[in-house]
Amino acid sequence: MCLAIPGRIVLPPSEHFAEVEVSGVRRQINIDLIAHEGAAVGDWVLIHVGFALNKISPEEARKQIELLTLLGEAAEVEREVSGYGFSSGKGNDQA
Repeated sequence: MCLAIPGRIVLPPSEHFAEVEVSGVRRQINIDLIAHEGAAVGDWVLIHVGFALNKISPEEARKQIELLTLLGEAAEVEREVSGYGFSSGKGNDQA
């Protein structure tokens, strides 16, 4: 199943990347798709395959997390986020 999952930006973003926390796991994601909106520490973003698709409200993030938990998708979320590998900023290195 393909998931878009909420994550919160936890460190100041660079030009193309931000560190987010998803279910207690921190990973670097690409923020190019939301560059026009800007990204800052504390922002919630909807993430799919290592890319922030759009910014979402904290309330929307909470609802999405609750829904994923109710559907029993918490383990799938952990598997997906563990596969994000934007570590060097020069491609998709596996972390």
